[in-house]
Amino acid sequence: MSSAKKQKSKTNFALYMKKNWQLYALMILPMIFILVFKYGAYGGLAIAFKDYKVAKGYAGSEWVGLEIFQKIFSHREFGKAVRNTLLLNILDLIFSFPMPIILALILNEIRCKWFKKVTQTLLYLPHFLSWVIIGALAYQLFSASNGVVNTLLSNMGASPIPFLQDDTWWLITYILIGVWQSMGWGTIIYLAAITGVNPELYEAAKVDGAGRWKQCLHVTLPCIRSTIVTLLIMNLGKVMQGSFERIYALTNAKVTEYTTMIPVLVYRWGIESGKFSEATALGLFQSVIGMFLVLLADYIAKRLGEDGLI
Repeated sequence: MSSAKKQKSKTNFALYMKKNWQLYALMILPMIFILVFKYGAYGGLAIAFKDYKVAKGYAGSEWVGLEIFQKIFSHREFGKAVRNTLLLNILDLIFSFPMPIILALILNEIRCKWFKKVTQTLLYLPHFLSWVIIGALAYQLFSASNGVVNTLLSNMGASPIPFLQDDTWWLITYILIGVWQSMGWGTIIYLAAITGVNPELYEAAKVDGAGRWKQCLHVTLPCIRSTIVTLLIMNLGKVMQGSFERIYALTNAKVTEYTTMIPVLVYRWGIESGKFSEATALGLFQSVIGMFLVLLADYIAKRLGEDGLI
């Protein structure tokens, strides 16, 4: 590269930074957070391969290799935790993933602007509520003894339903509350993708005699398919994870069949029992399986002709 081109490149870069320095300044704190709490924490993964003792520290703890993994895989609660994690997250994926798409299609058809804005605001609100608050609301509404729903059922002569006191009913309630909490926020990305659809495609569909339903089916959905596939791949990576806050806020002593998940087990071993090696190994296992699922889903998506993530 000639000196003139180098000088021009430096000048353009200086002008670009002068124009956009505020955007890069806003990135400083998030980048520090990511470097410290995401990448900086990688060194702690060595605990999964050591018999870690707090008093001895990283360097003084004995290296035991895969012994910790053999220990957690043979633990009596490991199989139950994996089963529950897969069950709850797969059910979440089946019921929670399509709802934002359906909701975005419905909102896109609303022509009254003020009603659309009010509806969107009300649907977004649950996302900003803490799971502690949602759990408290759930017990106020669905408690078997004095919950609002069961009180209404009793007044109508029906028997109370143990929404949060029976394992099967708890599972149904857990999934439905998750759908309610996440569906509004999930519509944002899909509505943004829908606004990018070429209006001429809808005009052409109208000329061909397509109604609202067929326009959604043959124009809107195909145009946002890449967005759906991308989010589906990302959600598949969470199948082995799960929300500790959600499960902890809705759990109680009467339901124990489905409440033991991997995040809960990590908390019990690491925080309550001080088994830091076992908790780290379990978390590492969970992350590796999640990464494998993302890569597998991305590979399958590309084989089917989609863009994928990577």
